[in-house]
Amino acid sequence: MVVELLKAGWLALEEYVALHVLTCLVPAFLLAGAMVTFVSRETILQYLGAQARKTIAFPLAAGSSFFVAACSCTVIPVSSGLYYGGAGIGPAFILLWVAPAANILALVYTGAILGAEMVAARIVSALLVAFVVGAVMVGVFRSEEQSRTTTFAASPRPSAALASRGSVLLIFLLVVTLLAPNYLVREGPYLHKVYVWAVSTIVTALYAWRVKTRQELVAWLKETWWFVRIIFPLLLVGVFVVGVVGALLPPAWVQRWLGGSGLLPSLLATLIGSISYFATMTEAPFVHTLMQMGMGKGPALALLLTGPGLSLPNWLAIARVFGPRKAIVYVLTIIVLGTLVGWLAGQFYFSR
Repeated sequence: MVVELLKAGWLALEEYVALHVLTCLVPAFLLAGAMVTFVSRETILQYLGAQARKTIAFPLAAGSSFFVAACSCTVIPVSSGLYYGGAGIGPAFILLWVAPAANILALVYTGAILGAEMVAARIVSALLVAFVVGAVMVGVFRSEEQSRTTTFAASPRPSAALASRGSVLLIFLLVVTLLAPNYLVREGPYLHKVYVWAVSTIVTALYAWRVKTRQELVAWLKETWWFVRIIFPLLLVGVFVVGVVGALLPPAWVQRWLGGSGLLPSLLATLIGSISYFATMTEAPFVHTLMQMGMGKGPALALLLTGPGLSLPNWLAIARVFGPRKAIVYVLTIIVLGTLVGWLAGQFYFSR
């Protein structure tokens, strides 16, 4: 039994490393380092900082997050890069939630498998949860945010522009490198994604070498390495644990307890989703299979949100990067909101 569990954890880890590190995490870490190194802290503070108007910062963070096709682990370097670059905790955690829970790529795939009704529910729910999460994080950590604002204001960068023209294009190329493998290659061997990643990475590297000095490149790589060193080991441990947990969870138990539209099925779906790792788009076929077995639409929505939006590796990495208190508040808030969203949707939206 122990050998089988260890084997399940190893297989999960092997699959994660093989399918996600090269084409997802590597560009995500590079993007995070670039945002900290090349983006004007003053501009981030102006639009997304703790003192920025929430009516502007929250919708801006949520709207832009729809275009970041990232899983719960890949998005952490991007979100933390924004946070340590000067963004407020609200916008940073909104990005942390919306990008994996409701990115455009996942929404399109969800529509193809589960229909427009589920897509509409997923979009509205993800946005509502995002704004509540942003408000909760700002409210709980208000004093810390004020201290961060003072620190950033005391050491402003000289330029008020978002970034130099060369930096903007470099960051755009990094975003393309992160998104292109998933957007352009939706079927076929994983090697095709590697080809797309390799071409875009080579183009990005050549451009960076042309427009950036040696000192700037070294600073960028140092910031990137900080994110890798802090986040990557915990992701590997978390993925291994998820593989073991998946082997312990009986499918019959899931089918029995996730039917209907009650509060308990939504809570169980949220809890299962919050610890399991789903690469972006993999949640839709998984939920579809469970729905064919009798899973209710309300719990299905809860799992669609929390499955890609949270995971055990995600918990560990958030605690390491943002601190244990922020991780606890964020995870508990998502679990409560995911449960309520699934239950309310099952009672009022899907029962029409």
